[in-house]
Amino acid sequence: MGELLEGVRSCSGDCIFQHTFRTLQEHHFIQEGYSNDFAHWAFFACNENELAERLAAVDVREFISIEALRIRIVEVLEEYLGNFQQVRQRAAIEPFYFCSSSTVVLPTALVARNLQEFADALESISVHSLHYHFIEARLRLQLSSNDFSKWLGEEMGLKHAAELVNRIDIYTLTLQGVRHRILRIVESVLS
Repeated sequence: MGELLEGVRSCSGDCIFQHTFRTLQEHHFIQEGYSNDFAHWAFFACNENELAERLAAVDVREFISIEALRIRIVEVLEEYLGNFQQVRQRAAIEPFYFCSSSTVVLPTALVARNLQEFADALESISVHSLHYHFIEARLRLQLSSNDFSKWLGEEMGLKHAAELVNRIDIYTLTLQGVRHRILRIVESVLS
């Protein structure tokens, strides 16, 4: 656990992104379990359920920078290890492998000029595109929201719909569930 703390302190921002934001994309179909790789490892490799719960409680939607997210994860680890010193040196069942990722963005032919085109495009985009616009946008544009809510509120003048979309819980829904929830909001405006 002490090595995990040092790794989180020193790894690249791309690594923190991989184990938090990217995990939400890679495991988008899982509705139960832990929302980031650090929490998952603390539970399954170290049998530290309380720490896993604390790490899982770190909500990526609250962060518009990777460094702020890193600081919060370090705080959680430091507090826990400060209270449970014996855990710091105990060997895990398996090591934590720090990985990093880079986002490659490719434009699609889909464009929305109105709400119906938006709904049509939303039905056909990949979950990767959905993740990019709904989750990654917070970091990319340093938004406390997402691309969809921003467009609905600013370009379409649909502030209430934008707020409803922004309130969608990424931790209790799959990305397909997020897509369906956004579509229901948009369809209610269209009807």
